Amino acid sequence: MSPRGVAIPDLRERLFAAAERVVARDGAAALTSRAVTAEAGCAKGVLHTHFASLDEFISELVLDRFARSARHAEELRERVGQDEVAGNLAEVALALLDSLDPAVVGLAMTRPGASLHTRQALESGAPGFSAMQESITVYLEAERQLGRVEHDTDSATTALALVGTVHHLLMTRSPDGPLDTRETVGRLVTLLLGGG
Repeated sequence: MSPRGVAIPDLRERLFAAAERVVARDGAAALTSRAVTAEAGCAKGVLHTHFASLDEFISELVLDRFARSARHAEELRERVGQDEVAGNLAEVALALLDSLDPAVVGLAMTRPGASLHTRQALESGAPGFSAMQESITVYLEAERQLGRVEHDTDSATTALALVGTVHHLLMTRSPDGPLDTRETVGRLVTLLLGGG
């Protein structure tokens, strides 16, 4: 346990990772501020020192993972002309799906305070699905210019369909569900790129 009054490096990430472990191991109902701080090896009150409530903490966890996915989508611009377009898109989609445990997503959707905080942050410009969609649109347009995507591809609509579907999968999948996400994403990307 960290001593009182000593700064903890990367505290937010330490608490977020602890919360993800608690949910993965014990389920969403076990997520309390005390369970998070115990898992993180921190003093009991440290979560509430940095977050106004457990709802805000859950929301900030979700927003952090969305921002990480948005940064991953931004990296597509460095992959223009490299590897297969379908593979590049599938990698970004799978990274988003793997960014959050479905139970954490469920908490963010069902706890009114967390849901409101998340929605307000996204509406205020926090990186999320819109940023991912924009990055994918820019990537597809660049690949279209190189002739690696069909010339009549509507890059913006394709990006919207990909991000929208992945968003749906992220928000509705069950932790124990039968969905093979890799296969589903592969079929989706193939369809969107005109491969049937």
